[in-house]
Amino acid sequence: FSPSNFNGSTCPGSHGSGPGPAICSAPIKYQFTNYSSGYNKSATGALKFQLINQRQDFSFGFFTGGLSNPTLVAVSNRIVFANPKAPVYPRLALGKTWNKMTVTWTSGYGISEAHPFVEWGMKGSHPVHAAADTVTFGRESLCGEPARSVGWRDPGFIHTAFLKNLSPEKEYYYKIGHRLRNGQVIWGKPKSFRAPPYPGQKSLQRVVIFGDMGKDERDGSNEYQNYQPASLNTTDALIRDLDNTDIVFHIGDISYANGYLSQWDQFTQQVEPITSRVPYMMASGNHERDFPNSGSLYNGTDSGGECGVPAETMYYVPTEKRDNYWYSMDYGMFRFCVADSEHDWREGTEQYSFLDRCLGSVDRARQPWLVFIAHRVLGYSSGFFYGFDGTFAEPMARQSLEGLWRRHRVDVAFYGHVHQYERTCPVYEERCLPDGHGTVHVVVGGGGSHLSNFTAEAPPWSVYRQMDYGFGKLTASDARSLQFEYRRSSDGKVYDSFTLRRD
Repeated sequence: FSPSNFNGSTCPGSHGSGPGPAICSAPIKYQFTNYSSGYNKSATGALKFQLINQRQDFSFGFFTGGLSNPTLVAVSNRIVFANPKAPVYPRLALGKTWNKMTVTWTSGYGISEAHPFVEWGMKGSHPVHAAADTVTFGRESLCGEPARSVGWRDPGFIHTAFLKNLSPEKEYYYKIGHRLRNGQVIWGKPKSFRAPPYPGQKSLQRVVIFGDMGKDERDGSNEYQNYQPASLNTTDALIRDLDNTDIVFHIGDISYANGYLSQWDQFTQQVEPITSRVPYMMASGNHERDFPNSGSLYNGTDSGGECGVPAETMYYVPTEKRDNYWYSMDYGMFRFCVADSEHDWREGTEQYSFLDRCLGSVDRARQPWLVFIAHRVLGYSSGFFYGFDGTFAEPMARQSLEGLWRRHRVDVAFYGHVHQYERTCPVYEERCLPDGHGTVHVVVGGGGSHLSNFTAEAPPWSVYRQMDYGFGKLTASDARSLQFEYRRSSDGKVYDSFTLRRD
């Protein structure tokens, strides 16, 4: 538990869906005593837990009675990091223009205690300091259970600095830091990144895209909403290939915290080797945003009462309005138009107008590759729950958006939400067309969460289907060809690929 002075009483019925101990203070994680071999015979044993810095102290509780009726038997001594307030888990994201990089991190230092900043510069140059903005959120900012009750945990302070006027594709180093009132500086670890290419720049550009990854525990512990068994496999596969990756898109269903706020720390720590080195861009999914009467297009409870607040605060996204999670991004030869599937995207809405402008305003002579991204499948999927009612997508999605993709000649559209991999032919109105005359739709929702079934028969537009965990990778080096690869998380090998060509 953290903080260590937890409430060990039983709180049945307040934990939302999914298994987990019904304790009034949700534990960070838990293990069963029979994980220790021989415990059932000898009543003695040992368990190992990995702790990460989460700004407050820890203690362990020993319970009997199972998950539904836990009874506290004993509490350990208090455990604390040497500096629980230290700056941790840096995460990069592109700013609103191509030559800005943002650095976001978490600490226990409010602005009354310390001045947050980033020391940065090109290798071999004199470093400069960029001051950081600081935000946080309280329990009252959230909209429901369990986020406002048993799942609540103080998120600490979130800091974001803007590194401006970058030179394209140059290497920069940076360190996050806090200057205390006595002049002492508390530093994070030194990191580096490569600046993005300018719009239209011809160079090798490699983009990784996946959804629905979540997090898992390396020490074998359990946690609430514990159904992302391949999350670590995907994370580790991405880390192994990081030298061949320039930017990452995680397109919704990010941490699967679902109202248990401590799990956002666990997720940011898990992906920190990636986020501290390459831009990590987000899209909003149902497990970040959806809750009844909260302004979401869908009325489910998948966010566990978060209603987008932790996702919008913990990670920077170059949106115009914080809760409207749609944005445009230029990266070399690419234009990315990222939709927010949890807000209304139908014709006549604010988001529809944005998508029309985003897709239609790019100079295809300079940026030939136009990519559409959303969490829910707004195009094509033969996942079982989409195929069951015959829509093969979110209802009304293609009727609203397929004309946009056709008019603006979108090359590829990516989705998550369905936990599997699927690729279509270049398609329009359910008919396969020659390359360049339709959009290829790709579902890359197998980042880590439990897998989804397909329909029994593949529709004519479905070219490749695989019920496994993995991620997609786009590679462009010129304006003439764009390569896509689907790689499994288990071994990092390519299991499907295609190439789009331009005259």
